[in-house]
Amino acid sequence: MAYAVVARYHCAPENEPAVRAALLKAREHTRSEPANLAYEVHAEVDAPGGFVLYEQYTDRAGFEAHKAAQHFRELIVETVWPLLTDRSVTFADVL
Repeated sequence: MAYAVVARYHCAPENEPAVRAALLKAREHTRSEPANLAYEVHAEVDAPGGFVLYEQYTDRAGFEAHKAAQHFRELIVETVWPLLTDRSVTFADVL
């Protein structure tokens, strides 16, 4: 069963360009992971600094492998997360 992740990130407007650039770079790397089925980055229209990520993996183990990747640590954990003012994540099995 495929495994989906929906993450909502919010940063201050002055940090939006840095967060956007890191998320787009993360998308490039993540889409080449063997277990990745989708990785979409969306900018919220009515919320400056708001982003929604939709990710889909073959299974939960594929997502765990993604979290262990060097690009995840460098781009998300070390670059994006410190710039966020709010973050929420939802995990779901794809039916």
